Amino acid sequence: MAKDWKSDGVQVVSGLALDSNTPQTPGMQRAAAITSATAGANKLWAGTVSISPDAKTGAHHHGELESVIYVVSGRARMRWGKKLEYVAEAGPGDFIYVPPFVPHQEINADDNQALECVLVRSGQDPVVVNLDIEPVETPANVWEDGLHDK
Repeated sequence: MAKDWKSDGVQVVSGLALDSNTPQTPGMQRAAAITSATAGANKLWAGTVSISPDAKTGAHHHGELESVIYVVSGRARMRWGKKLEYVAEAGPGDFIYVPPFVPHQEINADDNQALECVLVRSGQDPVVVNLDIEPVETPANVWEDGLHDK
């Protein structure tokens, strides 16, 4: 049977039709864009993340899912590790990769501007495991791009 490319081809999901009825972590607002329901996706999930100025999320991980965060605007400070003992920052145009099961926390490093990001995960399951972690007071600064001091 031939594919019906009109209905089984490219799908456009309007930015006005994002679904915020997805698992949340305190301190951020996730909205789903590309899911099985909205676009017929089977192997990935995509949406947006917004964090208010000078706000931070609770510590969490996404199980066996891989995540990619693209910073659209604002300044992202990421903390990760068993006690959130590592930190790095990313700005507009930067990508952040979060491996499976890594405890992490997103922080808006800007006092005046919301942090706006696009998020893509490697699966459809809306896995969000919120964690009760007592973070270290001073995390180790980690840069892997060769442009920043470690």
